[in-house]
This record gives sequence, C-alpha cells and structure tokens, in this order.
Amino acid sequence: MTVTTSSTPATDSLAGASGGYSIGGDLPVVRLGYGTMQLTGDGVWGEPRDRDQAIRVLRRSVELGITFFDTADSYGPEVAEQLLREALHPYADDVVIATKAGLTRQGPGIWTPVGRPAYLRQQCELSLRRLGLERIDLFQLHRIDPDVPLEDQVGELKQLQDEGKIRHIGLSEVSVEQLQEAQKTATIVSVQNLFNLANRDAEPLLEHCERNDIAFIPWFPLATGELSKHDGPLAEAAERHDATPSQLALAWLLRRSPVMLPIPGTSSVDHLESNTAAARIELTDEESAALSAAV
Repeated sequence: MTVTTSSTPATDSLAGASGGYSIGGDLPVVRLGYGTMQLTGDGVWGEPRDRDQAIRVLRRSVELGITFFDTADSYGPEVAEQLLREALHPYADDVVIATKAGLTRQGPGIWTPVGRPAYLRQQCELSLRRLGLERIDLFQLHRIDPDVPLEDQVGELKQLQDEGKIRHIGLSEVSVEQLQEAQKTATIVSVQNLFNLANRDAEPLLEHCERNDIAFIPWFPLATGELSKHDGPLAEAAERHDATPSQLALAWLLRRSPVMLPIPGTSSVDHLESNTAAARIELTDEESAALSAAV
C-alpha cells in the first residue's frame, strides 16, 4: 500500500526536513513531532518545575516547524493539556493536537486503565475544554481496559467521532490482533507503542502499519535517555556523524519507516533544538543497518 506523505507550510523549517505524513489521509503533519509528557512534574505528576520554561519550549517548537503535538489527559493529570492551550492557543492552522484518555492517575508514576464508555466520553469533553478546541484532531485510547469489551471502548470513540467531537481515532500500546479487532468497530488511523532503537518488540505492529498506511507514533523514542548518553552504544557513531547520540537515535527512527512519527519530549529549549536538528541527518541504508546491529 502507498504511504500517504504530505507537504505542509513548515516543510522548509528545521523540523520540516523530516518530511511530511498525512494522518488518516487528510491530516498533514511534519513527521518529527513533540511529546508533552516531560513538561509535567516528577512522575508525570503535578506542575512543571519552571512553568515559564515549559511555555517557552512549546512556543519554540512551533518556531522550529513542529506541527504535531502529542499529549494526554493523564499527563499531570490535566497539566500538559493546559500548558498547550496557554502556550499555543489560538492554534496555527497547521498545528495538530493529539490527546488520549483511558489511563487514570492515583499518584506519581501510578497509571490505571479505565475504559468505561461514560468515562471516555467525560474525558473527551474535558480535553476539549482544557485545550480550547471544538474538535480533537486525533483522540487515542491510552490503554485498552481489560475489564471492558474493546468494542465498547472503541465504539464510544466512534460515537464521539460521529458527533463531530473527534476527527480521527488512534490506539496506544496494542498488538496487531487488538488493532484488527478495533478496526471492526471504527477506522483506526494511528497507533502509539513503545519503540526505539533499543526496544523493537513492536516491530510486527510497525510493519503492519506500514503495509496499511497507519501512523506509528513511538513513545520513549530515546529509551528515556539511555540512547542519549555520551558513553552509550551510539556515542562512537554519533561522533562520526558530528551529531549527538539522541539525534542519531531519532534519525534512525525517521529512516526506519515513512509512517513513523517520533515525538521526543523535553523541558529544555536547548534539548528541543538539538532533537529537532535530527531531522536533517540523512542515514544511508548501510548506516541504519549498522546502528540496528550495534544496539
């Protein structure tokens, strides 16, 4: 199947060097996006240490040409969505906000799936309010609740879509089989699974997404810092490319598949700018294979 690439007004920007992709065939984004989870407090709980800095990071992201922002009601909880609105509302025409519901929070580092239809509807309504949107471009089921039939969870999102409150539906942390089961109820345009150079367990899902032109959003694209260490497995190769290990790890993801939409997050403007520069690193097939073998 042909992968739906796209061009956007930001393709001549730094982030735009990563190329474009059209989610669901009609939602163009720059492939290298930004994930908001690290903007919150420790354990993804509470306010950021420096709120002004968090706002600067988000605004600088747009200046660098990033158009795809991934967030969730559970980041904070609520904090990340509120930061996005404070920093970027009213949103530029090319800015795409993807949020999620289905994980509840009972404290720092604690996450519990809840997929009851009434709860998912409530969280969608609250996300619309917090983000200042009339429709959410991409609404993702954050986790499948094992205690609720999948068709009921996805069915509620389909109902919200039919009501015009959601444009597209995505899933997070699923198998190929779960994706196929969800597709019996609604059109699924994206999946978000753990995937990076050091953890490729979701490779079968990625290959399925590529064959079917479904966006693949890798979370923890830098393995929570393990791949960015200056004495880590990418250090020598990064030196040869006059790049940082983080940049090389992101360049590898972008090279790996045209449906890949990495969303590295950071609370530092300097780190943001460094990550975004990865969009201009072009790896050959041989270099990409060598990195795969090295990690």
